[in-house]
Amino acid sequence: MTIDGLGDQPYYGIHCASWRPAGVPRDVSWTPNQQYAIERALMRSEATANWQGDLFGGAGTVDFRSGAAGPLPVSWASRTEEAAGKTSPEEMIAAAHAACFSMAFSNELAGAGFPPENLDTKAVATFTKGDDGFRIRTMALTVDAVIPGIDAELFAEKAEAAKNGCPVSNALKGNVEITLTANLV
Repeated sequence: MTIDGLGDQPYYGIHCASWRPAGVPRDVSWTPNQQYAIERALMRSEATANWQGDLFGGAGTVDFRSGAAGPLPVSWASRTEEAAGKTSPEEMIAAAHAACFSMAFSNELAGAGFPPENLDTKAVATFTKGDDGFRIRTMALTVDAVIPGIDAELFAEKAEAAKNGCPVSNALKGNVEITLTANLV
């Protein structure tokens, strides 16, 4: 099966050609709920934005097709000054990265036989102006994890694998410096 040109490539821990998480044999059957979850993971995500006015004095909203949030107010000031109850593209990217990393990390840990009891992940996007204009320069991921029985070396290995395999990390690679601090608590 080819999905949007992914072909036989692993996507978010899912092997698209066989609909199996990496490492799961082909003879394993899925329950209808598991199959639905896998198919849902391959769906497209959509959001819309409306902006009124100029960059500095204007304002807008962002809405998610899923209905999970929105409309959320956005403004230039929420990016460069005080949020004042409004969000910014950088905050939404940070939220996406924190969620994506947490999912990828839980998958890495479960695959190693250590499903996490709890993962608390924070992502901080740094938005600054340089000679090349405004850019997200860094994304700092910090995770505090409760994982019974895991040793520090395997924990660090799986955290790094999740950072490198997370689809949001992959979207940012080459443009944004991504750091990770992983704490086993």
